[in-house]
Amino acid sequence: MAYTVMLMMGFLSVVVMQCSAEETEKGSCYRIAPGTLAGAVLGDIALTIFIVGVTYCCASKRRQKKENGKGLHKPLTC
Repeated sequence: MAYTVMLMMGFLSVVVMQCSAEETEKGSCYRIAPGTLAGAVLGDIALTIFIVGVTYCCASKRRQKKENGKGLHKPLTC
């Protein structure tokens, strides 16, 4: 997760620098409102936490079923 955040911050800084350079050359640049940017970042974090939570719950239930089912299967004897 830390790698993803660092990669995202690096990408955003390159975009901002590129936009600043273009603005001085052309006079216009597409602006992203700070609220929109913050919403996108927070939405990404919330979605990541949700996916991790669902994965953890599913894995926990599967592990619990596996542990509870161990005593049910007895070896066959002739």
